[in-house]
Amino acid sequence: MAITLLSETLINQIAAGEVIERPASAAKELIENALDAGATRIEIATAGGGKTLLRVVDNGCGMGPEDLALAVRRHCTSKLDGGLFDIRTLGFRGEALPSIGSVARLTIASRPAGSDHGAEISVHGGVVQAVRPTPANHGTVVEVRDLFFATPARLKFMKTERAEAAAISEVVRRMAIAFPGVRFLLSGPDRTTLEFPATGDDRLARIAQVLGRDFRDNAIEINAERDEVRLTGFAGVPTFNRGNSLHQYVFVNGRPVQDKLIFSALRGAYAETIPHGRYPVAVLSITIDPALVDVNVHPAKSDVRFRDPGLVRGLLVGAIRQALAADGDRSSTLGARGLVNAFRPEASAPTSGSGFASAARSSGGYGGQTGYGQAPSAPWAAERSPYRPLETGGLGFGEAAQAAFGSFAPAARMAPEPSASQPMAPETARPEHPLGAARAQLHENYIVAQTDDGLVIVDQHAAHERLVYENLRKGLSTKALPAQALLIPDIVDLAEDDCDRLMVHAEELSRLGLTIERFGPGAVAVRETPAMLGEIDAAGLIRQLADELAEWDTANGLAGRLEALAATMACHGSVRSGRRLRPEEMNALLRQMEATPGSGQCNHGRPTYIEIKLADIERLFGRS
Repeated sequence: MAITLLSETLINQIAAGEVIERPASAAKELIENALDAGATRIEIATAGGGKTLLRVVDNGCGMGPEDLALAVRRHCTSKLDGGLFDIRTLGFRGEALPSIGSVARLTIASRPAGSDHGAEISVHGGVVQAVRPTPANHGTVVEVRDLFFATPARLKFMKTERAEAAAISEVVRRMAIAFPGVRFLLSGPDRTTLEFPATGDDRLARIAQVLGRDFRDNAIEINAERDEVRLTGFAGVPTFNRGNSLHQYVFVNGRPVQDKLIFSALRGAYAETIPHGRYPVAVLSITIDPALVDVNVHPAKSDVRFRDPGLVRGLLVGAIRQALAADGDRSSTLGARGLVNAFRPEASAPTSGSGFASAARSSGGYGGQTGYGQAPSAPWAAERSPYRPLETGGLGFGEAAQAAFGSFAPAARMAPEPSASQPMAPETARPEHPLGAARAQLHENYIVAQTDDGLVIVDQHAAHERLVYENLRKGLSTKALPAQALLIPDIVDLAEDDCDRLMVHAEELSRLGLTIERFGPGAVAVRETPAMLGEIDAAGLIRQLADELAEWDTANGLAGRLEALAATMACHGSVRSGRRLRPEEMNALLRQMEATPGSGQCNHGRPTYIEIKLADIERLFGRS
């Protein structure tokens, strides 16, 4: 079979299969070109979901006749002055325009600053026409009609016009967040418009335009740097979450990316704070030396590869957790707003998927599995445990557990319950006490506290469960865990590379109660397992850790299983719903919550308290 040279048109059509997957891909490439040209105003018009018409108008630097002729030729670009290892623009491959022109009817009209007239060039199905003069404003107008008319088989794989239009809208939203100083205007055939006015350096204002005011009210600023990698942006409080990951926006050097390493780190940062099946809302920007990140992984440029992925993951997890610990304990404004709306006379009955109710149901209740890893084979019960971790001694958690319980000892050791008519303590709300002073207990489960500017309703079981859990976690991180020796060591056959990686982390695993030794070139011997886990599948645990080390170079799976068990212990060991508390106990719980990071949500991600402002209460009664 003879080898032949493909035609230029066929080469461009092959490239279009990678670069231009759908109308949204073409829109992304054209918007990136406008941004690289220094545009401050970009207007996008579509028809037929972008398949019939896609027009992008910008006020950038523009192009002259000579540049127009090169722009539609393959591998011609003005954005690689520093080579592939110093890419500082959004586009750089020089494939977008010729690829679009090979499968559509492409027309580009442009006029550079200082020129008296513009120029225009057309490419129809890969056939390039001559450059001709045309009247034009400063900037560039790129018009794409009949996308994929030259490759009709591709049209069969397109979705509905509504779906394709929604994908273009999502591209515009991501670009708008990344460039707050640029005005974006998207218009459709039904005269609907999506406009994002420029906000200058106020990135949070632009994010509020895209994600809504609710995010602005529930966002925590992130600003951290490690080894010349800087992370900035905003992350939502844990109780402000969504049912999918579409509200997670990540940018690397201004480029919107969809990177599994980053999204995995985001999940890890919110571990044990968000219910299963719910996702945090975040807008994060990573600034890194271009030489330390490869953006040339895929022609779509949505995937990136970091030279040191562990550094980036550690920075993300550490910075977000530190920010949540410092300012993430406040409740979401959506909960209070939903509660206030429920009191309004015109409020309709709540739907099954609204507010925190759906979040609680999706978490699987208090008995739901938390974290990652496997739950213990049998439910933990204090009366059956031979180690008594919640009492003095035990697994080394005695002091931590006692500190967590504080005045909330188990009910059997409590003094007689007060009568319902017992007056509350005269404690008053103080500025240094954000959760205020307890005023009442409703249905033996909800504590009502008065603050300086409103009131707080606390779920006593969920709140105390979090306090116990945080103290148990502290015990896990500060003390070596007891181990139980195996009568016969468990020999696990693994690849030699997996064995090498496991032995590098052998000391860390030993502190968690898992003792392993090398057993020949392709096996490890498990001699001790964590006593806290009881009887476990040691071979399965080792293989899980080996897979985790191969992918992320971390052995957090064992720690995750221990934390999941600690969460179960905290749930069973905390003050129960239906138990009447004394006034001093309620106030003690509030003070412990104020001093404990993460106390704004329980181990299952549900809120532990809801705050209602006095102004909202006054509006309910028409006083404001």
